[in-house]
Amino acid sequence: MVKSHQKARVGDLLVEKGIITQEQLMMVLDEQKRSGRKFGRAVIDLGFVSEDKLLLELSSHFSMPYIDISRFQFDSEITRRLPESLARRYRAIILMEEEGQYFVGFVDPLDILAVDEVQRSLQKNIVAAFVKEQDVLNAIDRIYRRTEQIASIAGELDDELSESDLDLESLLAESDATEAPVVRLLQNIFEDAVQVTASDIHIEPDESVLRVRLRIDGELQEQVMKEKRVVSALVSRLKIMSGLDISEKRLPQDGRFNIRILNRSVDVRLSTLPTQYGEAVVMRLLDQSQGILNIESLGMTPKIRKHFSNLVSRPHGLVLVTGPTGSGKSTTLYAALSTLNQSNKKIITAEDPVEYRLPRINQVQVNSKIGLTFGRILRTALRQDPDIMLIGEMRDSETAEIALRAAMTGHMVLSTLHTNDAISSAVRLMDMGADSYLVASSLRAVVGQRLIRKICENCKSQYTMSPQERTWLMGMGSDPDTYSFFHGSGCHHCSNTGYVGRTGVYELLELDDGMLDALRQKNISEFTSLAKKSELYLPLATCALEYAVAGKTSLSEVFKITASLDETAVSYEAQSLELP
Repeated sequence: MVKSHQKARVGDLLVEKGIITQEQLMMVLDEQKRSGRKFGRAVIDLGFVSEDKLLLELSSHFSMPYIDISRFQFDSEITRRLPESLARRYRAIILMEEEGQYFVGFVDPLDILAVDEVQRSLQKNIVAAFVKEQDVLNAIDRIYRRTEQIASIAGELDDELSESDLDLESLLAESDATEAPVVRLLQNIFEDAVQVTASDIHIEPDESVLRVRLRIDGELQEQVMKEKRVVSALVSRLKIMSGLDISEKRLPQDGRFNIRILNRSVDVRLSTLPTQYGEAVVMRLLDQSQGILNIESLGMTPKIRKHFSNLVSRPHGLVLVTGPTGSGKSTTLYAALSTLNQSNKKIITAEDPVEYRLPRINQVQVNSKIGLTFGRILRTALRQDPDIMLIGEMRDSETAEIALRAAMTGHMVLSTLHTNDAISSAVRLMDMGADSYLVASSLRAVVGQRLIRKICENCKSQYTMSPQERTWLMGMGSDPDTYSFFHGSGCHHCSNTGYVGRTGVYELLELDDGMLDALRQKNISEFTSLAKKSELYLPLATCALEYAVAGKTSLSEVFKITASLDETAVSYEAQSLELP
């Protein structure tokens, strides 16, 4: 914020303006001396003045502009003219170029050394402006993606491999070689992924190039590198980190390791696959530092959230969460467990694999190689006096039957099932071989869910529906002229995708006596009819459309939801939409 040689001057200014007292000034100076923080940061952290008010006062007193860049539209080409190292060191960012000079936002524009260094680097006059510290850090992370650095290190590694005939495996096995290009390349790939909150990293060799793709908000973003030769070095290094066999290149392998990236503890689940042009690697990133979501933060509507919380808090019964791979089922179950995780409850989980480590909970990982299957874990778990059991996935009739019997004999059982929607889940259990009376006696509710992308608030704008979209809305029983819809036009905040982050869309089917009787009698058509008439039940497509009407997501995201559903899952003719 403000450097030490100016702290008294700024402090006196704040006292003179009546913003802080003389006593508070002395407290700030003591804190600044003790912690080494700059004066401005100390006075803000102590709560004596807000960052906005402080920057406005400094802007006025020193005749320097104060710019709110939280929604600023950056030109990435211009911004990147300032080297990333200087941008991060001085917490500065180019805002625009105008009339032969640069407007540069500084966290501390009163730092003469920083201003001079930036101006020397840019070789043009600059106009310094006050900007918020966190806004600058966020903008630097978004704009200075590590794509150029990754490409540079990949080229360095490619040169090293072409000039050296050393045994690659023995070179990579040296764990202390932190400066080796392959280590720095992986470090940058991981840091880039964590910065943009990617859920997966794909490393894929092609005929003449190497593709590194990050899955961000469910969509893949690609960087192509011509140095295809480096893939063997990357894969070998990752295998060493995962404790896998680096000499085995013909068979798939799975592994896991933990790394610390940008002060975050990240669990990495790794899978290798032999392909035509070499081994491909996919890594799932699980950020242990973020903590487990609670039910309130999942994105459920208040009505569904209340019913779901009541359902999982019951002493016994089976509650299923259903949806395709990557729809957030595990997150929902972990959120439920975090709510139920109390000292008076014994909780045992059977997972493949264990994704997040939870205190007080006995988590068991499936290992089919030694015969530790879901069925074996569950049979043993029932002898461990559990109150609550979580089954990562119902995969076969044995697992389903044990879970249903456990739910019927006084245990609360939570699990997932791969079906398209909530209504078909009960039928799926019987298709797996479970007796209808067991399903009717144990199943209490099914949650169906999907993840949809949220519109970027920075570039959110209203748009005109296409004729196809209007036709679709009329098919849903809704007048297209009644509502306004939005989309994201694309900006640096969202990497020009129009979306930032995802949220869950949920449907909840709570089984009543009529539905249970229909299941017991194996009357599927009656069960389906009663489920669709349930007061609480609304199809996923309807819930997603409500999010679009509220301006949280776009119609194109709603279309993705409906496209993934069977025709029987959403009966538009039977639904009368009641949108807000």
